[in-house]
Amino acid sequence: MILADSAKYDVSCASSGTFRQGRANTLGNATYSGICHSFAADGRCISLLKILMTNICIYDCRYCINRRSNDIRRTLFTPAEIADLTIGFYRRNYIEGLFLSSGIVKSPNDTMELFIHTLKLLRHRYRFNGYIHVKIIPGASAELVHQIGFLADRLSVNIELPSRQSLAKLAPDKTKESIIVPMRQMAGEIEMYKMEKKKYRHSPNFSPSGQSTQMIIAATPESDYDILRLSEHLYRKMNLKRVYYSAYVAVNHDALLPANPRPQLIREHRLYQADWLLRFYGYQSHEIVSESHPQLSENYDPKVNWALHHLDFFPIEIHSADYEDLLRVPGIGMRSAQKIVFHRRAANLSRQDLRRLGIVYKRAQHFITINGRFEGGQSSLLHSLLSERKIERARQLHFDFNDAPSAVQPSITGEL
Repeated sequence: MILADSAKYDVSCASSGTFRQGRANTLGNATYSGICHSFAADGRCISLLKILMTNICIYDCRYCINRRSNDIRRTLFTPAEIADLTIGFYRRNYIEGLFLSSGIVKSPNDTMELFIHTLKLLRHRYRFNGYIHVKIIPGASAELVHQIGFLADRLSVNIELPSRQSLAKLAPDKTKESIIVPMRQMAGEIEMYKMEKKKYRHSPNFSPSGQSTQMIIAATPESDYDILRLSEHLYRKMNLKRVYYSAYVAVNHDALLPANPRPQLIREHRLYQADWLLRFYGYQSHEIVSESHPQLSENYDPKVNWALHHLDFFPIEIHSADYEDLLRVPGIGMRSAQKIVFHRRAANLSRQDLRRLGIVYKRAQHFITINGRFEGGQSSLLHSLLSERKIERARQLHFDFNDAPSAVQPSITGEL
């Protein structure tokens, strides 16, 4: 219970990204969308046994509950205990896989060796064929990272904080190099073994679900501009599958940390929306935020905010616009854009057709034309607001945002 509670701040809630069929004399399998049917105490959806090997730690990261200077109850799982627990929960259908992290015992290498022993028990003794996600310990040797890559489905090393200066300030035992070096190694080996797999069918898989990372938001003064530029770099240079953002939660009293802040959950949510635009919608970070406007809007999701500041791009004609341009329309997502491109080849599309194809028409109507016809409601009010390009200016004009068209309302769900 102690180690499960200590692991709750590690974010791992994603589909597995791995497909592996069950085989004779093995236990379990892995599917692309298989990690998603139960919920953690903080509301995140998981079906992993999410646990620390130990909350003993030789490091003194100021934001971490398990820092060595904290007077908390310490305990340690053995590899055999974790393996038995995982198999027992799997057979009861409580979980679909394992997410394993840890404090640092003795040294990064000693901790990684415990991880490898655990995974070997699961894979070889118990013939466990399910999904395993392991956190790499910064500073571990390249050989140990190489070994564990053949045992786990996904690897991740937490970048922790968005800048070298913040890392030195709040996690003085860690360095940027100790994080980037294994991240770069994993990126290289993942790509190399993918190429090997194309040539030789029986070539081994190295972390087939790729790698991810996590950073803490709002514990340090970096802007959303700094954070998204870093994420964009990691996606391009390290070929990461996912960057997770965790709003800072105060668990320690420390003069270098924000004093009793409320978690900035809206900011975390906006960063995830912006991250989605980077990964799937063809946006670049400088289009979403800039040095002159370094923070994401709390009122508008990033896609709507971009559209509001680029009215010269709109409206676009639904029957002739390129796929990439359709993705820029608020209310049109990837699947609905693909459906539009496919179905418009055969027939003209009506407003009802677009709704049936899955677009959020109440948002999209302000940015599109259908056969040359613009159907956006309250267009004069919308354009009056958007031409100012500043929410502050709208407030000066006593504009009531509750009366704005739905296209400019904040979005928490639905297609971007």
